[in-house]
Amino acid sequence: MRSPLALTIGDPAGIGPEVVLKALADPDITRTCAATVFGSRSLLSQTRDRLCQLGQPVPDLDTVNIVDITTPGDIVLGEGNAASGGASFAYLQAAIAATLKGEFGAIVTGPIAKSAWKAAGHHYPGQTEVLANAAGVDRFGMLFVARSPHTGWTLRTLLATTHIPLSCVAETLNPELLSWKLELFVNYLQQDCGIAKPKIAIAGLNPHSGEGGQLGTEERDWIVPWLHGERDRFRDLQIDGPVPPDTLWVKPGQAWFGNKAIEAADGYLALYHDQGLIPVKLMGFDRAVNTTIGLPFIRTSPDHGTAFDIAGKGVADATSMKAALLLAAEASRFAPIQN
Repeated sequence: MRSPLALTIGDPAGIGPEVVLKALADPDITRTCAATVFGSRSLLSQTRDRLCQLGQPVPDLDTVNIVDITTPGDIVLGEGNAASGGASFAYLQAAIAATLKGEFGAIVTGPIAKSAWKAAGHHYPGQTEVLANAAGVDRFGMLFVARSPHTGWTLRTLLATTHIPLSCVAETLNPELLSWKLELFVNYLQQDCGIAKPKIAIAGLNPHSGEGGQLGTEERDWIVPWLHGERDRFRDLQIDGPVPPDTLWVKPGQAWFGNKAIEAADGYLALYHDQGLIPVKLMGFDRAVNTTIGLPFIRTSPDHGTAFDIAGKGVADATSMKAALLLAAEASRFAPIQN
């Protein structure tokens, strides 16, 4: 049985419409996913025509279920602005509303531009926060999943903090925040991944994890004591840390690029955005999936942006979009549709 998914095209001035059509032209995707596309039918038709002219495989739009949402006519490819930001926000809102009504078990979101949202008057850090707000959830996590094409090993990276300035990270982190992020991670690994006793590695904040207070005091003052408490709470699990950030990613790199026997962790908890996403994008940029945990429905998204510089050129890679669709389909089979 194919999984019913709500699929947004993201910012219409970016590569979202292109990677959506390229993904839906893949028989492996259409066999697995029953995707309903939220966006502009006319814009998708224009995108399809361009791809056809370039000899790219595309689906027949008559076979694609599209929720046609009114979109301004002044969208300019490669130029994110208030019009494209307002359109992408409308697509997302419509997909959320349908999902909360129980029509879909998962939402797959195309890439948006935060600057275009801001220009349109929508002041959210990103799509994750809009989804959580609509679902009435205040505890959620941004998780990145990527499967190595070399070994089949799966990298799972959860961010403790997300879209905040680097200068605010240390003051935002605290034991309560890390405790519920870790709990979300444990639940995901056990319930969604079927790993009964996961091994989780947690990054330090400072170089060398503070080196006993010489390079920063957060580890000494509260992160290490917090970890002792979490090990007592999750006695059956292996929780390593705080691992120095410059060595945390050595084993994942080895497991990703060729050493199947390496004892890498089942999940990695990074303390801030770039600490987690630089290694994720270095290893799996074209196949990583952004998934939100803690919501009452499945949400995934390709791990790339709008790429305005190549919009309309037919060269966008749909691998990450395909991975997002397949991960959502796989996860939604085990999660009941919310009513």
